[in-house]
Amino acid sequence: MKKLGIIGCGWLGNHIAEHLSKNYEIFVTTTTESKLESLRAKGYHATLVKFPDEADAKMEVWEIAPELDMLIIAVPFSGLRGSKIPMTGKRQNLLRFIGDFKGQVFYASSTGVYPDTEKEFTEDDLPATEVESENFILEKFPQANILRLGGLMGGERLLKNYNISKLDQLVNHIHYADICSVIEKMLDKHSESKVYNVVAPVHPNKQEIINAQKGLPYTGTRTDTGRIISSEKLISELDFTFQYPDPRYFHH
Repeated sequence: MKKLGIIGCGWLGNHIAEHLSKNYEIFVTTTTESKLESLRAKGYHATLVKFPDEADAKMEVWEIAPELDMLIIAVPFSGLRGSKIPMTGKRQNLLRFIGDFKGQVFYASSTGVYPDTEKEFTEDDLPATEVESENFILEKFPQANILRLGGLMGGERLLKNYNISKLDQLVNHIHYADICSVIEKMLDKHSESKVYNVVAPVHPNKQEIINAQKGLPYTGTRTDTGRIISSEKLISELDFTFQYPDPRYFHH
């Protein structure tokens, strides 16, 4: 059985591990000691590791890394959109931990790399080499696939559960099940050096979603303009069909 590593087994990493555990031996990392036992109870090989903000010369290579066939990096190494948080030390620690890895790499980035501008963005609008929080991975692992994830939703993560502003704003959301399916398909295809926007192709506004989740009708009108992230490249190149194409129905 092939060995798959997931650095950062939080909310998303857990879903990915669960989805792929039937076909792969799963090795994960967590920053929380109390999570080790529950991760191991699921059959995963779990390692406790933290990536401090300051470069740590004592950071050792992940013991299992040379044996892994694939690696998914699911921890944030960029600040929030527009922020200039220095992450150089943290990134150096991650690179040291991975070592000289030669296998398939996936890096969970974010659609937050695109400007807050009302237009439709494709991957060609912003090459990964021009995004600091993505290029640091590519410089060491040119084979890495960059997945620019929309707002992470699904399960208990529903808009109606949050205090939301700008209710007429169009969304760029993605259900965790579709992220898992994208990764699975790319693993099977042995994809390398790809950059994809992983975003549901339908872009309702926040009020529409909240009303749908509360079982209420929506009588307003949806604007045609906004900051929209296109997933057409993903759909075309992977021949991908979304299980949850419309964020209004993520709760079903």
